[in-house]
Amino acid sequence: MNETFNISSSPHIRAKVTTGNIMFLVLIALMPTTLFGIYNFGVQALGIVFLTVASAVATEYLFERFMGKKITIADGSAAVTGLLLALNLPPTAPWWMCVLGAVFAILVVKQLFGGLGQNFMNPALAARCFLLISFTGRMTTFVYDGVSGATPLAQLKTGESVNTMDMLIGNIAGTIGETSVIAIMIGAMFLLFMGVIDLRIPGTYLITFIVMIVLFSGKGFDLNYLTAQLCGGGLMLGAWFMATDYVTAPITKNGQILYGVCLGVLTGLFRLLGRSAEGVSYAIIISNLLVPLIERVTRPRPFGKGGER
Repeated sequence: MNETFNISSSPHIRAKVTTGNIMFLVLIALMPTTLFGIYNFGVQALGIVFLTVASAVATEYLFERFMGKKITIADGSAAVTGLLLALNLPPTAPWWMCVLGAVFAILVVKQLFGGLGQNFMNPALAARCFLLISFTGRMTTFVYDGVSGATPLAQLKTGESVNTMDMLIGNIAGTIGETSVIAIMIGAMFLLFMGVIDLRIPGTYLITFIVMIVLFSGKGFDLNYLTAQLCGGGLMLGAWFMATDYVTAPITKNGQILYGVCLGVLTGLFRLLGRSAEGVSYAIIISNLLVPLIERVTRPRPFGKGGER
């Protein structure tokens, strides 16, 4: 035999795609949402995006430098975390809140648990929930066209009517990145086309959420109400860009479907029964905590094992 066999540890099948490649594609996909947010809310939104991304990258660099670890900021994961956090902040967020959120996301949620691939929940959403709990007033105060007011989702919860076309386009109050469903879907379609994500998690998530709203909202199949629920809040941004995070989502196919169901059920419960009109952030991080259990119950059995004796 002239063939040479190399013995190595698993994995034996490797892809050429790298973490840096994936993060670069995610950054591109987030550009429509980011640019619309800056257009919608002005230079203040641009400052928040720049400061939050810079703080996230700087935190990762300084931590790894002082701890004597390999510098990994070139892979783009810290920049993606910073950008996702910025898109989840109100355009009126003060500079210190941007920095605090970025430091919490990178230092506490990511690096203290081992760095990329070891965090147990989405760092950007964990930071958003931390800021929501700590500074509820500032995180839930929204200004649009110089007028302070509630988001359409909050208006919907109090029984007021909302303009679903404005919600679809993005001419509404909200966080920097959650307002325009059209901009979010452009980025989502790009990720689908490039093979970075598939429909399993976001599709199951949205379908389950629709079922929850139809069955338990008391509105039945009210198309206007259902459209407003889908377009309002951070549902679309969360479903396509944060629920699909490779690190904190299940790797098994059946697990991804079950994960999507958990997301839809929790989001529906939080929106319909909770005091807050939102619920996506909490639904995702709670489901992140359930991922080890989900993977355990959906793990495929090895060939030849698990049968009756």
